Amino acid sequence: MLLFRDSEQFDVPDRFPVLPLRDVVLFPYVVMPLLVGRPASIGAVEAAEGEGGGYLLLVAQRNAETPEPVPADLFRVGMVARLAQVSKLPGGTIRILLESIARVRVTRFASGQGYLRASVTAAPFAADGLDPDGRARGRQVLSRFEEYVALHRRIPQEVVTVAQAANSEERMACVVAAHLAVRHEVRQRLLESPLLADLLDGLSQTLSAEVELLGLERKIDDDVRGSMFRNQREFYLQEQLKAIHRELGQEDADDLEELQQAIASAQFPEPVRLRADRELRKLRRTSPISPEATVGRNYLDWLVAVPWHKRTDDVLDVSHARQVLDEDHYGLDDVKDRILDYIAVLGLVGRMDGPILCLVGPPGVGKTSLGKSIARAMGRRFVRMSLGGVRDEAEIRGHRRTYIGAMPGRIVQAMRRAETVNPVLLLDEVDKLGHDWRGDPSAALLEVLDPEQNRAFNDHYLEVDYDLSHVLFITTANSMTSIPDPLRDRMEILRLAGYLDYEKHAIARHFLIPRQLERHGVPAASVQIEGDVIPAIVRGYTREAGVRELERKIARVARKLARARSEAEIVGSSVADRPMRRGVTPASTTVRVSDLRTLLGVTPFDPDDVSHADRVGVANGLAYTAVGGEVLEIEVGAAPGRGRLQLTGTLGDVMKESASAALSFLRGRAKALGLDADFHKTRDVHVHIPAGATPKDGPSAGIAIAAAMASALMGVPLRGNIAMTGEVTLRGRVLAIGGLKEKSVAALRSGIRDVLIPQANAREIEELPADVQAQVRFHPVATMDDVLRLALVTSDGTADLHAPSPFATH
Repeated sequence: MLLFRDSEQFDVPDRFPVLPLRDVVLFPYVVMPLLVGRPASIGAVEAAEGEGGGYLLLVAQRNAETPEPVPADLFRVGMVARLAQVSKLPGGTIRILLESIARVRVTRFASGQGYLRASVTAAPFAADGLDPDGRARGRQVLSRFEEYVALHRRIPQEVVTVAQAANSEERMACVVAAHLAVRHEVRQRLLESPLLADLLDGLSQTLSAEVELLGLERKIDDDVRGSMFRNQREFYLQEQLKAIHRELGQEDADDLEELQQAIASAQFPEPVRLRADRELRKLRRTSPISPEATVGRNYLDWLVAVPWHKRTDDVLDVSHARQVLDEDHYGLDDVKDRILDYIAVLGLVGRMDGPILCLVGPPGVGKTSLGKSIARAMGRRFVRMSLGGVRDEAEIRGHRRTYIGAMPGRIVQAMRRAETVNPVLLLDEVDKLGHDWRGDPSAALLEVLDPEQNRAFNDHYLEVDYDLSHVLFITTANSMTSIPDPLRDRMEILRLAGYLDYEKHAIARHFLIPRQLERHGVPAASVQIEGDVIPAIVRGYTREAGVRELERKIARVARKLARARSEAEIVGSSVADRPMRRGVTPASTTVRVSDLRTLLGVTPFDPDDVSHADRVGVANGLAYTAVGGEVLEIEVGAAPGRGRLQLTGTLGDVMKESASAALSFLRGRAKALGLDADFHKTRDVHVHIPAGATPKDGPSAGIAIAAAMASALMGVPLRGNIAMTGEVTLRGRVLAIGGLKEKSVAALRSGIRDVLIPQANAREIEELPADVQAQVRFHPVATMDDVLRLALVTSDGTADLHAPSPFATH
């Protein structure tokens, strides 16, 4: 086919390789360099060099972000261009120089050989019959373009010369359109103009809008420059005014004088005083309108606000402290004893470096509230600082003053809130600290929680040493596993196991019920809660180590009572004779067990869901979780197969390895257990631990898995009134576990009275709560033989776990 450009004619093929353009639109009479890097585009260039006679079709993409455009992603109007130069660059990229020939319209796209091809028809700008008005519009476009280039900083002035030298309106319009700094959609719309007159109209409108915007930008820029000059002029005049006041002896006693008085009365340590005086002198020499003035003033304000010597007098009466702790918390004897020991030593010595106590326990056992009670017992200020989700080291150490909006770290902020040097500072949720590219906050806490280092804690913002040795630090955590070892080494661990049922009953009676009735406006004297109501709520409506959910249920009951009283007061005494819709009447303020279903709904937990029946392949394991101990039913099924071991229940890697170790132990003891020697080839074993959606991991379920496997393969039931915990080895040894206190409390809560524990954990029995020792019988075991002898039901179906044995210990 033939294409024409002015008086030139070009004989080109009917189909062209297609080169898609990103954010670029090519116009006639333009020579343009391009970098080509996409494989399909490189293929199109190579095809044009070879069989295409050096001609390419260039069309713009509708969306520049499309990595591999298809025909639907391309515009239909483009330019046929000739390759003037091709250079290969390192990395596979090609640099080409293109000379545009003529505008064409795509009639059909075709794909193949890794790039697009297109059939086109010529689409020149129809310039015939350009009237005088059209030529006048062309001159207007050229004039607007000259103004546009004068305002635009990135377009060289030589482009105007090229446009002025054009020998036709079409060539001039194409040069102007090619150098407009507008979006590629606007340039494409100009390229698709059917007539030259339409192109000139589009250019005129676009240039008018752009010139107006550029003029507005120039005005804004001039205003900003003028504002900067005024600020400099004001600074100079203010400095002159200060000099005049100094000469006249009329220097103001402004806020800097007040700041100087605050510094003088702050009782700083000598190094801090020198630093404060130096910063104040620097602030006096700084212009008030300078950003440095604000930074310096904020720094001095923080120095003055942080306590340096002010302290509260400690209450060192041990009996008073015991009374306060007993008033606020039921139980928790170990923690209370440790605090009383500290108070007693402090009273004898007079000074003692603050200990770092870490209260570890499940949610709801009173760790945070215990910190408040300790502060009240010692007569100190209490400040709580939550560390959950903190991922930036600067949150602990502070930001340096070079950053905009810099502030001291949370430790210094907490000391400012305390206003004394010896508060009780509770670092809550220390096990929830994170770390990323901004640093490790737990590493920053090493200096804070080390009694040998925190005498000279250095905050990045203050840049002076601050003494934290008088602070009583208390940290809380739900689990020790996520706390780094160096940080754990600096803390004294005090474990708070879950409450026993009788402890929950006492806490509800003495603390929760009076508090919730008072909060909901119900007089405690007007409400009688029968003695079996709280045990029924604990068994049927809560399943937790703490008492947080128990308090929510009691609060719900209190709300129902408050509603009954409110409706009776509004409507009248007649309502008191009608039963309420939710089960309690205003006239009857006695809450019974029969009312709980209407007050709290259906019980979400079955108190008897842990079966005590003897079953084949089912063992009761004990687990330690972040919310306390828990009894797990471990189910094992054995069926004819090819020796496949299947594990379900969202088990972790360690628990899967325990199951494999248990199966290997049974293979080694197959003859002694009466199993076929090749049972591992003819029987499939399936281990499942409900609930399936809850992740589980840890080695302490090893002996329970092994016992359930042995029961399933032998067909002998396991005792349902026994729970067990311990790690198993390939030789059948039972290794020690952690969390015995929490696990034993969970066993007692579930009604299990016999627990198999590793022999190495027998020494911990005497440290368990007295109620657990009195109601649970522990059976230390050293090997799996001991486990199976105690756990498997004998041939006559009877058992006497209470008979003396070398492994039974009270």
